[in-house]
Amino acid sequence: MGRGEFLDTAVEAARRAGKVLVSNLGTLSEGDVGEKHSSDFVTRVDRESEEVIVSTIREKFPTHTFLAEESLRDSSVEHRWIIDPLDGTSNYIHQYPVFSVSIALEVEGEVALGVVFDPLREELFHAEKGEGAFMNGKPLSVSTVKSPERTLIATGFPFRMKHMTDKYLEAFKKIFMMSGDFRRAGSAALDLASLGAGRCDGFFELGLSAWDVAAGSIIIKEAGGVVTDFAGGDDFLDTGNIIAGTPDVHDRLLDAVRETFEGIVDK
Repeated sequence: MGRGEFLDTAVEAARRAGKVLVSNLGTLSEGDVGEKHSSDFVTRVDRESEEVIVSTIREKFPTHTFLAEESLRDSSVEHRWIIDPLDGTSNYIHQYPVFSVSIALEVEGEVALGVVFDPLREELFHAEKGEGAFMNGKPLSVSTVKSPERTLIATGFPFRMKHMTDKYLEAFKKIFMMSGDFRRAGSAALDLASLGAGRCDGFFELGLSAWDVAAGSIIIKEAGGVVTDFAGGDDFLDTGNIIAGTPDVHDRLLDAVRETFEGIVDK
């Protein structure tokens, strides 16, 4: 099968999952919501969305493996799909209209394709390695903003690492003082896709999972941005600590985060 069939399948799976999310929005009962860990929720819709994605991909590529948020933890082989069936579950539970589907394909240990779908706005972001980044078929590029006072920085609170709150707030303050403004929307995948689209200029967060950031990371890279871990390396999928931005903004964020977290995380 050709490379385009990977993308076509990812897009089809994302759109099918998006229909599941939209059709179930506002229908959840108490029994539909569970807590995996403190402040980390899962719903029946997360699971239904994941089932749709996995079955769509397996139908075309039965030998591929999966790393999926709600059920599958296959070890990597030549082709592994990294899936977040509902990024922004807390938003979804509260009917706060910011959530997405995130699907990435890892080929021999490297992310080669990413799709992030916002089903409420019908915005589908995608990128393939070496082929550029797109939103609904239109080419994307990161922001050209240079002045720190004009930058818009996205972030997320470390709800999975609340013991790091003081350090996070220390970094937050440093970055806030050298930036124009901040946004905390609640879907890391959408934040990263928005960065690739030039809608914000930088992003940082710690304690994320590979499925939160895999698709968004390749969209940013293919749109001309930079993505690293907190030490400036490439281990963000493993560590969950990520800094992304335009080349200028990324370097400023990295300096601030390194100063705060050096010797603590991503040593």
